[in-house]
Amino acid sequence: MDSSSTPRIYLGTGGYSDTDLLGTLYPTGTKKTDFLREYAKQYGAVEINSTFYAPIGQKAFAGMVDKAYVQADSQLKFAVKLHQDFTHARKGTAEHAQAFLNALSPLIEANALAPLLLQFPHGFDRTRAHRLYLANLVSWFQDYPLAIEFRHNGWHTPQVVDSFRQQGLIWCSVDYPKVSGLPPSRLIFTERTGYLRMHGNNTGWWDAMSAADRHDYRYSEAEMQDWAQAIANQRQHFDTLYIFFQNTVNAHAYYNIAMLREALSKFGFEVL
Repeated sequence: MDSSSTPRIYLGTGGYSDTDLLGTLYPTGTKKTDFLREYAKQYGAVEINSTFYAPIGQKAFAGMVDKAYVQADSQLKFAVKLHQDFTHARKGTAEHAQAFLNALSPLIEANALAPLLLQFPHGFDRTRAHRLYLANLVSWFQDYPLAIEFRHNGWHTPQVVDSFRQQGLIWCSVDYPKVSGLPPSRLIFTERTGYLRMHGNNTGWWDAMSAADRHDYRYSEAEMQDWAQAIANQRQHFDTLYIFFQNTVNAHAYYNIAMLREALSKFGFEVL
C-alpha cells in the first residue's frame, strides 16, 4: 500500500459471546447462536479468545465464517488467540502448532484471518530460556501474521522492539491500567499491520477475581479522543490497525467503540 492510501482501522471486541451486550450491540431477545451474525453487521473484526481455553475445530470455524458472511457486504476479520499451552503452560510443540493452524483453514480460505495473538502472562520474564522458547514458537507460525503481547516489563525495551521489526513480528500494543507491575500503555508499530488491545483503566486489576472484573471500566470521551490523536500521530507507520476492546462487561466496549469510531473518523481514516 502506498503512502497516499488511507490507513484502514478495524474495531471490535475480545470475543462476541458476552450476554452483557444484549440490548446494545445485540437486540434484546437475540439468541446466542445469532450473536456473531449481528456482530458482523456492526464491526469489522473480532478477537476469538475462547481458543485460549480450549481448541476449536475446523467445523466450528467454518460455522463462524458462514454466520459472519451471511451479509454479502460483510468482511469480518478474525484474530485468533493461541491456546494457553503455547504461552502459559509453555508445553506447546510444532505438532500442536500445525494442528492449530489446520483448524484455521476455513478462515484462511475465506481470507478472513487477522493476526494470531500470543498473550504471555506477567510471569513470562525475559530470561534466556524464555527467549529460546519464544524463538521456537515464532518459527512454528512463521507463515502467518503474529501479534505478541508481553505483560512483563522486561520485554518492553528498544532492543526487543527492533528485533520484532527485523523478524516481521507485530508488537501488540496495549492500554493497561496505570498500576504498578504492568507495562506502560504505548502504541508501537513494528509492521505495516498494527494490533492494539484496550484493557481499560481499572486500578483494581491485581485484586480482580475474574477477567470481567478486571475489565469493568468505561473509557471517557476524552480518553478515546486521546487515543484517536495518538493513532493519527503515527498514521505514516501503518496500513492496517486492529483495535480490540476487552471491556465487554456492562457493555462498556459498545459505548467506547462508538466514541473511538467518531473520534477516528475526524482524522480521515477508513474505520470498519
